Amino acid sequence: MAESGNWLVWALLSAVFAAATAVLAKIGVQGIDSDLATLVRTVVIGVLLSLFVLSTGKWSNPLQLPSRSLLFLFLSAVATGASWVCYFRALQVGPVSLVAPIDKLSVVLVIAFAFMFLGERPSTREWLAVGMIGAGAIMLAFKK
Repeated sequence: MAESGNWLVWALLSAVFAAATAVLAKIGVQGIDSDLATLVRTVVIGVLLSLFVLSTGKWSNPLQLPSRSLLFLFLSAVATGASWVCYFRALQVGPVSLVAPIDKLSVVLVIAFAFMFLGERPSTREWLAVGMIGAGAIMLAFKK
C-alpha cells in the first residue's frame, strides 16, 4: 500500500535527511554515552511517528497485520537498532567524514542481499556502479 509518488524524490529526501543525521548525531554524542544518545533518538522518532500516523488517520491495530509482516518488521527493527548502536558508537570515536562513507557501504550490501535473497538481478552496468560506490566509500574512509 505504498503512496503514489515519485520514488526518486523520496529517495533523494532520504539521502538529505541521512546526511543531516550524521552531522547532527556527531554533535549530539559529544560528551555523552552513545547508547543513551541512541535511546533518546529512538524515543523522539517513536513519538514523532506516532503523532504522524495518528494525525494522518493511518492508525490500525498492528496486531492485526499478517504474522509474516510482523516477523519481518520485527527483524528489520532489530537490524535497525543494531545499526544505530554501532553507528553512534563509531561517530563518538571517529570523524563523521570517515564513519559515514563506511556506513554507506550498506548500499553495496543492500544490492548484494537483494541479489541473494530477493532474486533481483542488476545489470552489468549496475554491478559496475555498485563496485564504484564501494570503492569510493573505501577511498574516502581510508584517505591518507
